[in-house]
Amino acid sequence: MQDPLIYLTIAMSGLSAIAIVAMTALRGWNGWLDLKRAELLRPEPQRNDGESATASVGSRIEVADLKERIRKLEAIAAGVDL
Repeated sequence: MQDPLIYLTIAMSGLSAIAIVAMTALRGWNGWLDLKRAELLRPEPQRNDGESATASVGSRIEVADLKERIRKLEAIAAGVDL
């Protein structure tokens, strides 16, 4: 019969390994969350080469497209043929 101390040692080693892996994963997760928070709080860089105007026009077109889709969906819900 084997000594129960061997089983206890193996169990404690496994538990320690799981705890180390869990702590490492949590530290990585917190680091990733900190990175995303920093990205959200970072001010938008000022662009003087016309990129902001292009982005503004693109976003306006996107908003207009979304409004058109909403209008069509409301017409469908009301039973109106377009």
